[in-house]
Amino acid sequence: MKIAVVVDSNSGVTQKEAKELGLFVLPMPFMIDGEEYFEGITLTHEEFYRRLAADSEISTSQPAPGAVTALWDQLLEEYDEIVHIPMSSALSSSCQTARLLAEDYEGRVQVADNRRIATTQRQSALDALALARKGLDAAAIRERLEQTGGDSSIYLTVDTLRYLKKGGRITPAAAALGTLLRLKPVLTIQGGKLDAFGRARTMKQAKSMMSSAVARDMETRWNDTTGAGTNLQIVYSCSEELAAELAAELEQQFPQVSAPIFKAPVPLSIACHTGPGVLAITAAKITDLG
Repeated sequence: MKIAVVVDSNSGVTQKEAKELGLFVLPMPFMIDGEEYFEGITLTHEEFYRRLAADSEISTSQPAPGAVTALWDQLLEEYDEIVHIPMSSALSSSCQTARLLAEDYEGRVQVADNRRIATTQRQSALDALALARKGLDAAAIRERLEQTGGDSSIYLTVDTLRYLKKGGRITPAAAALGTLLRLKPVLTIQGGKLDAFGRARTMKQAKSMMSSAVARDMETRWNDTTGAGTNLQIVYSCSEELAAELAAELEQQFPQVSAPIFKAPVPLSIACHTGPGVLAITAAKITDLG
């Protein structure tokens, strides 16, 4: 049985990388000053940040139903079934829309809501490919992904509070105070929801707070103290050098982690709310593929 794995661009998987991995990527649409763009197709990261800095009006949207079904129809000419992995339903209605659309496909399209985004969502797509190679059908893969979706954590820090304020994530007063004191917020994504986690005064303190939080999650949630049972990855924007430094620090802290640690630019759906200067650690328990 041939299984196609579809993931949206919130995973950070580029169109080029998708071809190399054997995945299919549904690009997420953005509205910029009233014009529609598609991540990785008509909108590059460089152009996005340029428009963001210019105070363009930017908003995210979910893919048009016709675009989703057109991709599915094309794939089902070659594949028997599809596993579709959208971004977490806690962050977008695109998951629910996809599930409604899949009802017309008589079980051939399985939509997995495993409550992930960014590199943790990317890891789910890689797990789905591995499970398909082991002979599982689309329904069994969806079930496995949803069972293990909660085995992930994201911790991130940002350079500026401006965009969190603009998006209503923090109050104007908190943003003003944080800017005055030059505080670096540390945020977390658990199950898809972006929440405050802590505050640091320096990038060094923020990195320490994030790595300590990840270590605690690894130990208390999936009994891993060395990194051997965890996929650790770095997400960043506009600072590949900082990402490389953090990856090297994590490889020392967790001696059995799979190295080199994978690093990827932050998906633009997150960057809309955080702005440039994002640095994040993502962790996902290694899925038992047996």
